[in-house]
Amino acid sequence: MPVVVAENLSRSFGAVKALDGLSFSVEAGEIFGLMGPDGAGKTTCLRILCGLMRPTSGKAVVLGSDVDRDPERIKDQIGYMAQPAKLYEDLTVKENIDLYADLYQVPRDRYKQRMKRLLDFSGLAPFTDRLFRNLSGGMKQKVGLSCALIHTPKVLFLDEPTNGVDPLSRRDFWKILYELHREGVTIVVASTYLDEADRCHRVALFDRGVVRLVMEPLALRSQVKEHLFDLRTPERRKALRILKTSPGVIRASLFGAGIHFSLIDGADLSAIEEGLASSGLAPVHLEPIQPSLEDVYLALVSEGREP
Repeated sequence: MPVVVAENLSRSFGAVKALDGLSFSVEAGEIFGLMGPDGAGKTTCLRILCGLMRPTSGKAVVLGSDVDRDPERIKDQIGYMAQPAKLYEDLTVKENIDLYADLYQVPRDRYKQRMKRLLDFSGLAPFTDRLFRNLSGGMKQKVGLSCALIHTPKVLFLDEPTNGVDPLSRRDFWKILYELHREGVTIVVASTYLDEADRCHRVALFDRGVVRLVMEPLALRSQVKEHLFDLRTPERRKALRILKTSPGVIRASLFGAGIHFSLIDGADLSAIEEGLASSGLAPVHLEPIQPSLEDVYLALVSEGREP
């Protein structure tokens, strides 16, 4: 039986629909990703699942309980970390964790053991007396995670926990999440970084308040059926304008230092190269590539939209 179920969830703020009938479920022991850009509905979804916001319609069930009808029933069984970690700036690391332990009424004997465990695997042990406001972004996120874990939740909800932190801190944070997974914690994590989808067992791709699909990361790449190419040229924006009007090109977008574009079956690649050359963009570096998860996302969300 799934431990988290979102069933036709909708949430409106006036005329704006933040969620529009989305559905998915999370199995026990999964690391489940909610992936999508800012404004796609991920935070609203998490807040509803945690009982912090009521849905306009639909149903949210966590650990067998209807969250809207009885939000208090699950509070001591879940952990939630907002983005950014919202803790007391004038308290130390230890004082912040102590406060959450008191709020959750963690028994003192269990608290000491749990506190030591959290400080050890988060790397915060040397910084327990440092004020929260004096920590780096990555360390603040680790403190927020420790506060969310002090009562040993069964399900952990994380809202963009690695947003704005350096790559090394991102890696360390995910090491902690894997350790929690090995301990049996179910993790639901929202992220704008599509490369983090590869760290999850399954992901739900969010787009404008709906879930486009739920799938294992490896299987996602098979969703792009077109031929994909990477183009490198010093005049990227000029090349992008040309590609967008070239016959056979389905999509073209800036990607890193180059441009990714896809062609329909039977399209003439040499005609594309000739068109670029005639516009003064030769020579260019052009090669076929395998789709990244960002390419997959762009392909899925562009379906049915106006050009």
